[in-house]
Amino acid sequence: MVTRAAIAPSSWKSYLELCKPNVVAEMLFTAVVGMLLAVPGMPPLDKLGYGLLGIALAAASAAAINHLIDQKIDGVLNPQRPLPQHYLRSPDVFSFAAVLGVASMLVLVLKVNMLTAILTFASLFGYAIVYTLWLKRATPQNIVIGGAFGATPPLLGWCAITGEIHPHALLLALIIFVWTPPHFWPLAIAKQERYALVNIPMLPVTHGAEFTRLQILLYAVLLLVVTLLPYLTGMSGLIYLFAALLLGAGFIYFALLMRRHTDTKTAMRTFWFSIIYITLLFAALLIDHYVRIAL
Repeated sequence: MVTRAAIAPSSWKSYLELCKPNVVAEMLFTAVVGMLLAVPGMPPLDKLGYGLLGIALAAASAAAINHLIDQKIDGVLNPQRPLPQHYLRSPDVFSFAAVLGVASMLVLVLKVNMLTAILTFASLFGYAIVYTLWLKRATPQNIVIGGAFGATPPLLGWCAITGEIHPHALLLALIIFVWTPPHFWPLAIAKQERYALVNIPMLPVTHGAEFTRLQILLYAVLLLVVTLLPYLTGMSGLIYLFAALLLGAGFIYFALLMRRHTDTKTAMRTFWFSIIYITLLFAALLIDHYVRIAL
């Protein structure tokens, strides 16, 4: 007979899963873009390295706290996670998150700058506590309001290099803020029944899937408009403009597709496209930045 202990993953794998490495990696990518866009050439490597380390530790800490707070609802929504599977104990997860959070603040305060540390702490607290503990359970606009906390990585990256909040950095954060609802709502539609079981008022649960699909389409259109602002403000050039128009049209196409096909598969295709979308959009910002410098 195979025991539970025999099939449990090794401890380090469970702790790594607490950090949501895929999510953190995407956040760090947008933070790197913010860092590189902040200066004409290459930023100081020490600021870049320590900044990324501090932001990564904070993001991992927030993710671990999210696991800790959501462990009961994860028994329904994400039963494969370490806490619902009892691979880790709650006190150990709390200690792990606390160590990561403290380490993050020490790195940012001592090696980067105080502004980045303050903004990073506000983002960590906002996502881990305000969103996870309160907003998620309080309003169907949870992902819209809470998206402000998840939109900060490029702003944090910019601040890590320059020590200031620049309008262009805020514009990068605005793009992610507007992108977050149409990115997440397709997944919420796919998991609508599970969210209903645990009384989480996601938009598809409170207003229905059809209304949510309409919101996804409207946000996709708004996102296209917002992503034109870097070009219109002179922050970026034609390479970025072409990419923003093409990717924006793609997002609207998937949103329209969801209106025609109401199956879970289409919703998940839209969700995965949204991840590709934000990655390529920020890559286009970076390519455009260095091509313009070279010219």
